[in-house]
Amino acid sequence: MKVAAVRCQDLESSLRLEWLETNGRGGYASGTVAGANTRRYHALLLVARQPQVDRVVLVNHLEEWVEAGDHRFPLSTNLYRGAVHPEGYRHCEGFSSDPCPTWRYAAYDIELEREVLCPHGRDMVVIRWRLVGQGSSGITLRVRPMLSGRDYHATHRENTGIQSQAAIEKGQVTWQPYDGLPPVQAFHNGQYRHGPDWYRDVEYRIEHERGLDHVEDWWSPGECIFDLVPAETAELVLTTETLSSVDVGQIVAEERRRREGMLKVVPTNDRLNRRLWTATAAYLVRRGDRQTVMAGYPWFTDWGRDTFISLPGLCLVTGRYEIARQVLKAFASQVSQGMVPNRFPDVGEQPEYNSIDASLWFVHALGRYLSYSRDLDWVRKTAWPAVKQILEGYRRGTRFGIRMDDDGMIMSGSDGAQLTWMDAKIGDWVVTPRQGKPVEIQALWVRALAVAMELAMQFGEPHYAAQCLGDRVRAIESFRARFWYQTGGYLFDVVDGRTGDDASLRPNQIYATALADDLVTETQARQVLQVMKERLLTPVGLRTLAPQDIRFCASYEGGMRERDSAYHQGTVWPYLLGPFVTAWVKTYGASSAVRREARTFLEGLLDHLDEACLGQVSEIFDGQMPHQARGGCAQAWSVAEPLRALIEDIGIIQEEAPVTQ
Repeated sequence: MKVAAVRCQDLESSLRLEWLETNGRGGYASGTVAGANTRRYHALLLVARQPQVDRVVLVNHLEEWVEAGDHRFPLSTNLYRGAVHPEGYRHCEGFSSDPCPTWRYAAYDIELEREVLCPHGRDMVVIRWRLVGQGSSGITLRVRPMLSGRDYHATHRENTGIQSQAAIEKGQVTWQPYDGLPPVQAFHNGQYRHGPDWYRDVEYRIEHERGLDHVEDWWSPGECIFDLVPAETAELVLTTETLSSVDVGQIVAEERRRREGMLKVVPTNDRLNRRLWTATAAYLVRRGDRQTVMAGYPWFTDWGRDTFISLPGLCLVTGRYEIARQVLKAFASQVSQGMVPNRFPDVGEQPEYNSIDASLWFVHALGRYLSYSRDLDWVRKTAWPAVKQILEGYRRGTRFGIRMDDDGMIMSGSDGAQLTWMDAKIGDWVVTPRQGKPVEIQALWVRALAVAMELAMQFGEPHYAAQCLGDRVRAIESFRARFWYQTGGYLFDVVDGRTGDDASLRPNQIYATALADDLVTETQARQVLQVMKERLLTPVGLRTLAPQDIRFCASYEGGMRERDSAYHQGTVWPYLLGPFVTAWVKTYGASSAVRREARTFLEGLLDHLDEACLGQVSEIFDGQMPHQARGGCAQAWSVAEPLRALIEDIGIIQEEAPVTQ
């Protein structure tokens, strides 16, 4: 993705464009094209002390100035209360996010490039500058790192507890502002001058919009001074690794080869497919000795529901079966009372079991894994016991009143608990209460029973297979009798709720078609799809509530209460495009014409990939035009589900010629 000078030099435009560099360990570097940090989560060196959790911001920013004779101009930009200083964005002639974030600056006949790169698997960031063209002599670059040393959810203020000393050696310097934090080693090929100072009242615009603490003070230990020479690079490496030296050229070359290799395995030239496929790598990270899925950036960790909705798009259609195995194995080992964890916390090791659907999504993902890998022996040894525990837990009853009712459908009846993916809660107020029998849970239950029935037959357990078949038939019959909302021509969102049946027009019903073939008739499926297309579908996803509903929230903005109130009350979620496309192709057939039409539902994402976090898909969007991107700037299932549908349902790999290797 390239950004032209006209956008780079428009402050409002370039502040909205974000970049993201991940390291595969839960850490990352991120910021804006303008150079200013607009989130508390923007940073150059942000590491996970216990990958991929316990994340801390160590180096927030670099202040950068170029000097040549009587001329002096900035590369960096900062937002302060009531002021923008310096204004390096005014000198930016272009930006590219591929293969790593790279800026080009020009002033006073001086042109130079700046790049930022996070090597995979390392708690490190490399920043390099070089003159473009022949350049001239006598050009100096001054770089002043800005440090904090805080939890990535927090902010940092000036204090007397800062440890201002530094360990200075030739070509390297080490800072440790606070005890209990890893020291920051800086390797450079310039000169370092120690001179601690505070930079006060940096303002984070997005945090202000979100009604959160949005002002921070940065501590700067000193500055690195580089003489810029044509054909050479000025280099600064920031890391928490204990090293005696670094070979910057080798690190950069290896990382570039790794990224080029990832691109070579993408099997088509289709632009949307290639960009989504490339984006998937950001979400596959280490957690201890295994791989896991990061639900999103900048603030999510690994969530059970998000993981298993995302797994087919991240790992199966892309051929990463070993990673899928590791993820499935990790969650299978954590089954408790028939439930897999829905969330592993930022700090601590005790998982949270507070979801009605994460366990069922695990079974679905396992079924998809088997259909891709044919790894029946592994499933039998490692995952089959977990599947049976889950089914038995739901049959007998488990936490939060989750249980199979007499009609064979799954219900929950716990007051004050938000158990489905529509999980916003403000104090004791559950914004979208869905106690009873939610529609997508029934589709997931029927799907889980089908997976278990097939596995039981293959593993020589016919009695268990028969039990699953009986439960499935009963659930389907009950679903057909209860869920059709004749007046609206679509499915109830919840039946047997505390206040009766809920006829809110929501997207959850799409799973009744996407996950199963026998919950609705073809006529009903067509009606549902047409209603959803007319009232819920947008160019970037599905609305969570129809605009005609009096509770509809057109925008997701304001303080936490306002935002949580809108989270599932009209806000658009792009991951829902995946099941919508699946249901569309299943219902109307896989002809070329149908698949071409289904492809149009995803086209809005192609523009979005160049509009917010470059090369990534945001978590959510406003429910009304122009559908402003909101929430997390990069979300795993927002990337994974459209990619899965593009490959599995639209068949882009079969239609496109393979890339020449």
